[in-house]
Amino acid sequence: MATAIVLMFLWKRITAQRIISVISNIVILIVGILLFMQTWKTGIITMQAGNWPAPFGITFVADVFSSTMVLFTSISALAVSIYSTVGINRARMKYGYFPIFHFLFMGLNGAFLTGDVFNLYVWFEIVIISSFVLMTLGGKKPQMESAIKYVAMNMLASVIFLTAIAILYGLTGSLNMADLSIKIAQIENRGLVNITGLLFFIGFGIKSAVFPLYYWLPSSYHTPPSAIAAIFGGLLTKVGIYALFRFFTLIFIPNEFITTAFSLIAVATLITGALGSIIKRDMRRMFSYLIVCHIGFMIAGLGLFTEVALAGALFYLFHDIIVKTNLFLVSGIIYRIKGTMNMPKLGGLYAEYPKLSLIMAIVFFSLVGIPPLSGFWPKINLFQAGFFGGNYLLIVAMIIASFVTLYVIAKMWTEAFWKTAPPLDPDEKAYIDGFTVLRPFSKLLLVFPVVMLMMVSLYIGFGAENIMVISKHIAAQMMDTSPYIKAVLGNEALNIQ
Repeated sequence: MATAIVLMFLWKRITAQRIISVISNIVILIVGILLFMQTWKTGIITMQAGNWPAPFGITFVADVFSSTMVLFTSISALAVSIYSTVGINRARMKYGYFPIFHFLFMGLNGAFLTGDVFNLYVWFEIVIISSFVLMTLGGKKPQMESAIKYVAMNMLASVIFLTAIAILYGLTGSLNMADLSIKIAQIENRGLVNITGLLFFIGFGIKSAVFPLYYWLPSSYHTPPSAIAAIFGGLLTKVGIYALFRFFTLIFIPNEFITTAFSLIAVATLITGALGSIIKRDMRRMFSYLIVCHIGFMIAGLGLFTEVALAGALFYLFHDIIVKTNLFLVSGIIYRIKGTMNMPKLGGLYAEYPKLSLIMAIVFFSLVGIPPLSGFWPKINLFQAGFFGGNYLLIVAMIIASFVTLYVIAKMWTEAFWKTAPPLDPDEKAYIDGFTVLRPFSKLLLVFPVVMLMMVSLYIGFGAENIMVISKHIAAQMMDTSPYIKAVLGNEALNIQ
């Protein structure tokens, strides 16, 4: 927030905005690392806004889950801010790109750290407003059209979310998440509780782009510049997933009916996202459907609802934040080189840029989950949980989604990198490579974030045991919520429980 306010006073000073944004994101990343280390060593940290005791005031809670989300968000934010210094044109910067960028990340971090349901709604609104402004910067017709779809669906999600909050407050008289965990369990009318939980699922499901609520996403994410699409693809759907995990492990503990519903939704999300990606010829539209497809792996963890499954889903969530952010940054470089995202019109990238192509190949292979890269390890947990739970339909859906991802990425690699560039149509002008004409430092500012995120993906893959330790720790805290409740409300609350 402080960075965004400072940048507002430097509205027309583009160079200053670029430098301050990158420096600020480095500082935020350091703070994110320190916060994670603190929660890992000492446990859950709480803060009462205005010194109002919980559950009467707004509580902020940093546990290992929320601090890990803040850390991965900070990594993505730094990469995108460096990329944006060259990847976003000056006209968009003059319309306030960097201040809005920081307001968006303020909203994301607030959503991860809040311990109050209504405060979560406020942070969601900050994210929606900021993302809508970023999506419409430049005001081109396709952008405006996509932005209307995006904001319409997200406003619908907000209305449903707000309605669910009102019912929840009517039922319990509280909006503190730890307090709700106790009070919801004591309500005898379980049908009303389940309906309230369903409303929250619909609200978060629209934001997360689960089946059948995902149709807005492939229509929206392909139009803004790649830096903005990277934020959207890497993080905006994940805040919805975070909320689903938080609510359905802390407040609404799923019964057999709800877990079955989650499993079926996961199957449908995996299959429809996979089928959508097969038929797309535009690279970024294809990536958008892969976002939907891979959300299914995370919902599968909730559907199986065992500690092993949740650990796998959390691992996949962390991997997905990094790799999806990087995927859209890579697509931006390809667009700068070739001037198109239409795969039949692409070709010859490997011959022209062999080193850059190899970096991109690692990103693509991480997405697919080629062993031992980052996308491979969480699936082991999910398959294991599926076999133990006897949920073979979900296992089949995950296998299909994995092979379809491999197929579409292999097809894209063949089209864009290996085949020779197709001849131009007679009425088409030759495109001048926009990457070659850049100064060496500008090229570095575009490539460095991709390499940085690639290195993080490689660490997640080759250091998988460390990420799995974190994921299992968070999953254990999800299954036993007493440390969270004790940290927020004190020991007396556990006695009541």
